[in-house]
Amino acid sequence: MTFSDDEIERYARHLVLAEVGGPGQQRLKAARVGLIGLGGVGAPAALYLAAAGVGALRLIDDDTVARSNLQRQIAFATADIGRPKVEAGARALTALNPHVRMEPVAERLTPDNAARLIEGCDIVIDGSDDFTTRFAVNAACVAAAIPLVSGALGRWTGRVGVFSGRPCYRCLVPESPPDAETCARVGVVGALAGVVGSMAALEAIKLIVGAGQPLTGRLMLYDGLAGTARAVAVAVDPACPVCSMRPGPDSG
Repeated sequence: MTFSDDEIERYARHLVLAEVGGPGQQRLKAARVGLIGLGGVGAPAALYLAAAGVGALRLIDDDTVARSNLQRQIAFATADIGRPKVEAGARALTALNPHVRMEPVAERLTPDNAARLIEGCDIVIDGSDDFTTRFAVNAACVAAAIPLVSGALGRWTGRVGVFSGRPCYRCLVPESPPDAETCARVGVVGALAGVVGSMAALEAIKLIVGAGQPLTGRLMLYDGLAGTARAVAVAVDPACPVCSMRPGPDSG
């Protein structure tokens, strides 16, 4: 796989980075990342993945851009209000890096279509904000042996984890919490979305190029008000209905 002169100049800071270099940049160019939701997590994650030169981004979201999104979903502009997020996002990402192929999918991911929507992806980033979608993405990724990067945020705190085999996301969250908070209900500081989305993109890049220690089987907890972060291990649930019969790293 070769790079054009434009790509060589564009990715110059990656090409001189020991952990990436030419081979790592080639792996990025050959990769396809699926993004579930172009919201607070997905929008900034998509921007950094496009800038990094990931070969294809599959944008999965059935929503349209709302004015209230603009406080944190930085892939969109005021003129995009009312437009499908996947169309507006694809336009912005192509403007940033025309070498990246966009695969906009204006569908809501469900248990019935999850396997089809993530088919062919090397990594999936889940930035959805409801547990039905999160559980469906997790189950599909476990079944297809696709690493899952999960990001979530609310108020002033965020978290990012990587799940590949065991433990899976369902080990961390066995059931949907009855009092689950949403950004619409409790609010969220806009810049926090950039922190969590960037962290999710960074974990995906590390997985693709094989650099460092991804957060596999761990959860990074970030407290924006306190300015602190810590990583905790996710325990394997021996009775997990999703991953209990599948092999994977045991972090429990």
